[in-house]
Amino acid sequence: MSLDNLFAQLDGHLCGEEKKAPPVDLWNPAYCGEIDLQIKQNGDWFYMGTPFKRLSLVKLFASVLKKEDSEYFLVTPVEKVKIQVEDSPFLITRWEWKDEQPHSELLLATNLGDEFVLNEQHPLRLDSEGNIYITVRRNLEAKVHRNVYYQWVEVAKEVASDSSTSLFMHSQGRGYEIGRY
Repeated sequence: MSLDNLFAQLDGHLCGEEKKAPPVDLWNPAYCGEIDLQIKQNGDWFYMGTPFKRLSLVKLFASVLKKEDSEYFLVTPVEKVKIQVEDSPFLITRWEWKDEQPHSELLLATNLGDEFVLNEQHPLRLDSEGNIYITVRRNLEAKVHRNVYYQWVEVAKEVASDSSTSLFMHSQGRGYEIGRY
């Protein structure tokens, strides 16, 4: 499996100005092995040790990214290849309030331009090490970039209990814990 072959298969499915997300969940192709493609912890994509230069190509491949258990694959209607992801395939790099508080929505954006509101369809997960992940689509997550995290700490609401104090961000009337001390 080569990137050229994968690109050729995808190019036929994603054409025109208004590109829709491919129906990756409906595709169940045969496994074709592993390809030397890595998504680094900082969100950079590498093929055979060389960084991708074209963002449009990264976005194309990201649109057909699938996670099964703890492994990541690029899928087309006819092929499925395993790739390596160091942490999560996306990063939350921007955020803003969509409306005025307190009934605001927290609009998030990834390093690849995906935009969505923090809500039940895009929930937040705080891991045991304090890292924050948000579901982008399907079961693919974005890690909240440190810069975004520090900005959130500045505006988060503190909620104290007997044993600790938690920090919460709110979106669509729901609180999401982003840390505890």
